[in-house]
Amino acid sequence: MSAALPVAGVSHAAQRRAVWSTRAQFLHLGVVVGAYGAHVPSLVRRYALDERRLAGVMLCTTVGSLVMLVLAGRIIGRVGARRTTVLAGFAFAGALGVMLVLPSAWALIPVMMVLGAGESLFDIAVNAEGTTLELLGGRAIMSGLHAMFSVGAMIGAGVVALLYRFDVAPATQLGAIAVPLAISLAAWSRGMMPVHPRDDGEAHFAWPRGLLLMIGLLILAAMMAEGVMYNWSVLYVQQELGAAPERAAVAYGTFSGATALMRFAGDAVRSRWSERQVLVTGALLASLSMIVVLIAANVAVALVGFAFVGVGIATVVPILYNATTRVPGVSRAAALASASSIGYVGFLLGPPIVGSIAHATSLTAALGTLVIACLVLVAGAGRVPLGSPTRAAAPAPVLP
Repeated sequence: MSAALPVAGVSHAAQRRAVWSTRAQFLHLGVVVGAYGAHVPSLVRRYALDERRLAGVMLCTTVGSLVMLVLAGRIIGRVGARRTTVLAGFAFAGALGVMLVLPSAWALIPVMMVLGAGESLFDIAVNAEGTTLELLGGRAIMSGLHAMFSVGAMIGAGVVALLYRFDVAPATQLGAIAVPLAISLAAWSRGMMPVHPRDDGEAHFAWPRGLLLMIGLLILAAMMAEGVMYNWSVLYVQQELGAAPERAAVAYGTFSGATALMRFAGDAVRSRWSERQVLVTGALLASLSMIVVLIAANVAVALVGFAFVGVGIATVVPILYNATTRVPGVSRAAALASASSIGYVGFLLGPPIVGSIAHATSLTAALGTLVIACLVLVAGAGRVPLGSPTRAAAPAPVLP
C-alpha cells in the first residue's frame, strides 16, 4: 500500500468523515440487494413466473446495468461520486419500492432495467470513493467497505424475515424499506469527498482489454458466484428444501452475515498473507462448502454451508477491484467501470443462466455453477498481478 497522498483542501478529518459516509453507502446498497434477494419468491408468486420467465426478468437488470457501466466513468468524472450516489440511489430505491405493485410481468422490464442501472452506477461511485480513500490514507480499507455491503444485505434480509413474522404484505415491505433508505443515503452522501484527486489516466470508459480484460473475467466469476447466492439461495431453501419463507430468509442472512464478518477481517488478512493466497483459499472453501450443501439437501446444513460459502468468497471482489486500480493509464473510476462491466455480466447474467439451467434440470443442479465459478477463480489467480501483504508498505495511519 502506498503512503498517504496529499489533496489540497481536504483535511484528515474530512477524509475520516468520507470513510464513514462511504461505509454507510455500501450498507445502503447491501440493504437493497438483500431485500430484493429475499423477495425473489415474491416476484415468482406475484407475476406467476416459472424459472425461465424469472430468468428473463433478471436479464433486464443486466441490460440496464451494462448500459450504465459504459457511462459510469464519464458520469462520475463530471458530477463526482457524491452526487452520483444520490442520483443512482434514488433510482434503485424507487425501483425496489414499486416492483411488486405493477400490473403485469411486462411492466417489470423497465423497472428492473432501472434497478440494474442504478445499482451499477452507485456501485462504481462508492468503489471509486473507496479506492481513492484507501490511497489517500495509505492503508487497506476496501474489504471493510465491502463488509458493510454484506451487513446491509443481512439487514435487508433480516428486516424481510421480521416483517413476514408480522404478516406484512410483501409489496408493503419493499415500500417501507425503500423510502427511508433513499432519505438515509442522501443524508450520508454529504460526508463524502466533494472532489477526488485528479488521475493521470483517461476518465472515460476504457474498453476492457489486456490486463483489464483478465481482471474483469475473474470479477465475472466472483460476482457470478455472489449473484447465485443473492438471487437463488432463498428460493433454493424454500422450494427445494421446503423451508418456510422466514427461515429461508434466515438462511440468506447466514451467508450475508458470514460474508460481512470475513470482510471486516479481510484487511487484516491482507496484511498477513498475499492476496493470491487469500483468493485461492477462499475460492476453494466456497466451492467445497456448496458441494456439501447440494449433496446433503438439508436446511440445517444449508444454514451452515452458506456461511462457509460467504467466508470463502468474501474477500475476492475487494481484492480484484483493487487490482483494477493498479492498471496504468486509466483513471480509477474508468478502470473500475471497465472491469466491472464484465463482472456485472456474472452478477446479473449469471442468475438468468442459473434459472435456465434450473428450468431444464433442477435448481439443485443449477447451483453447481457457483462451484464452477470458484474453480475458475483458482485457475486464474496466477494470471493477474495481485498484491503482497500490506504490512510491508509502512502505511500512514490517517483513516479510522
